[in-house]
Amino acid sequence: MNQAPIISDQPVNFPVVRSEVVFRGRIWDVVADAVQLPSGTTVRREYVRHPGAVAVIAADPAGRVLLQRQYRHPARAELWEPPAGLLDLPGEPAVTAAQRELWEEADLEASDWRRLLTFNSSPGGASEVIEIFLARDLRPASSDGRFERTDEEARLVPVWLELDQAVRLVMAGALRSPTAVVGLLAAAEANRSPGGWDALPKAV
Repeated sequence: MNQAPIISDQPVNFPVVRSEVVFRGRIWDVVADAVQLPSGTTVRREYVRHPGAVAVIAADPAGRVLLQRQYRHPARAELWEPPAGLLDLPGEPAVTAAQRELWEEADLEASDWRRLLTFNSSPGGASEVIEIFLARDLRPASSDGRFERTDEEARLVPVWLELDQAVRLVMAGALRSPTAVVGLLAAAEANRSPGGWDALPKAV
């Protein structure tokens, strides 16, 4: 009898025979790799080489969570999302980027930071990995002067929702941003688990 496989995603590095940048963008590139599979066959795989990103599920004392409406051009839609941003500063820890994004997008700081989960946003077409944090013990940002939001971020619309209501919106298909779908469902599940959010690993 064959042994059942371990159900856990594992990193694997098949040999890359050659690699070329098909398109070089301001934030990410499109790369074409010639990958040698275990069978010996070499295949061409094109994908977006992405620096990665973070997102923040910010929860107030009543358990409400913050979502913001932002225009996303590739989706041709305004999506409700948690505060989020790129890991575009070399060497910056993910939690530091999350703290920065919460300050820049929501004018908030938090004393309690927990690691919620990490996921691949589109593993068939992009190398992007998103780490989601839970932020609590919120307070208005103490920095002098508000961060000046530009372009799409200048039109951010914030709303605070009960977590259960946000989850219902996800399940009804009303919320489709990956950071909202994954982050809200993970936050709800973690809150139901023994120990609740306090059982999540501290990020700082």
